[in-house]
Amino acid sequence: MKYLHGTDCVRRVPHDQARWPVLCLRPFLRALAVASVFLAIPALQAQNPRPTDYEVKAAYLYNFGRFVEWPGKVAAAEGGSFTVCVLGQDPFGPRLDATLAGETIGGKTIVAKRVSSAEESGNCQILFLSLTEASRLSKIITDLDKKAVLTVSDMPQFVKGGGMIQFVLEEKRIRFEVNLTATQRAGLTLSSELLKVATVVRKHPLPGD
Repeated sequence: MKYLHGTDCVRRVPHDQARWPVLCLRPFLRALAVASVFLAIPALQAQNPRPTDYEVKAAYLYNFGRFVEWPGKVAAAEGGSFTVCVLGQDPFGPRLDATLAGETIGGKTIVAKRVSSAEESGNCQILFLSLTEASRLSKIITDLDKKAVLTVSDMPQFVKGGGMIQFVLEEKRIRFEVNLTATQRAGLTLSSELLKVATVVRKHPLPGD
């Protein structure tokens, strides 16, 4: 499943299914398009054949990159790529690479990367923390303090532990919660439309505060 964005259009392209029609919107409806992208993901989970949980989460990671603003020095950096990293045991396998293949954000090619420590995530814009990293969460959050890296995970209590976006299961569908304190501390700006479709938006104190 992919979401492809043009100037005035949003194209939804589920993997291994016939191409969906392109929905073109006037500029004053673009804000609605943002919400539609995220609302469409849980809706697609009800389809048959149903995408796997990590296909859905990979689609979310792709779209988080579209609707989060990084600090100017990060966004303006020439060359390189927009990197989505996975820390710990990789639950995505080839699904994440397939979702990101051929896509760009801010004119940069999106790539998936696997890392083994927070220190290796310096060039990552998005860092997904695997469940295997739960015992190290506090140290990882401390190591990433004030770095412009969007942290995402599906581990329980992730946002309460200082993470930024946590996948949750709501009525058998994957949604997400947001910790605004963590994103603001890192200098990241989340689209208001993204926040509207989060199940919960909170301001949790970070470890050490």
